[in-house]
Amino acid sequence: MEKKCPECGDKIVGRIDKKFCSDGCRNAYNNRVNKDSKNLIRNVNNRLRKNWRILEVLNPEQKTKTSRAKLIERGFDFNYITSIYTTKAGTVYYFVYDQGYLPLENDFYALVKREN
Repeated sequence: MEKKCPECGDKIVGRIDKKFCSDGCRNAYNNRVNKDSKNLIRNVNNRLRKNWRILEVLNPEQKTKTSRAKLIERGFDFNYITSIYTTKAGTVYYFVYDQGYLPLENDFYALVKREN
């Protein structure tokens, strides 16, 4: 029985376990099949990257204070973080990779950078 490429329908020549006629067809097929999950991942990563850049710009000295309004004005989205760190005293820091923030009173935030 003749095997056909699932992407273009051409005849497959070569090893018996070969599934595609070429690397191009294999890539096109997998990109099409995984498109939805890749879009979700790409969108989340873009959002995290934007949040990280905002924190880095506002925190050049690795420790500072800023307002919620300044964060939102720059486009910060509080729904996207990479981790939460709780100190022994119960203080909760939210991190986007190595850049973090601690909610303070009156809509202010302490910005910190975690040393690697």
